[in-house]
Amino acid sequence: MRTTILILAFASFLISGVKVNTVEAEDNNFTLSPGEKKTETVKVYGNCGMCQARIEKAAKSVDGVKKAQWDKEKKELTLTFDPELTSVEAIEKEIAAVGHDTENVKAKDEVYNNLHSCCQYDRPEVK
Repeated sequence: MRTTILILAFASFLISGVKVNTVEAEDNNFTLSPGEKKTETVKVYGNCGMCQARIEKAAKSVDGVKKAQWDKEKKELTLTFDPELTSVEAIEKEIAAVGHDTENVKAKDEVYNNLHSCCQYDRPEVK
């Protein structure tokens, strides 16, 4: 009986360890096979923490986006996504839809004009 309990406890420990390692591997992008994820950085204009929250939320709302982190100083959004499910163009369109210009997509003037005053950045020329 005692041996059975020890074996079950040890098996539970091993299973827990495998789960922890799997989660860590996912966080470090080791569980995704080549072609399943892509990381790109795009220019996205904004000014503040409200902009950051809005930009990241818009990017993450796109099916296939795994991570989105906007750097306020560099005005760059680093994306990790599944290219089988989405594209940088689709993500940029979603960001522009909430009022932020990207390097390739300009937000509609009426959406930009409805941003909070601190979020209204100097608008660049978009390709």
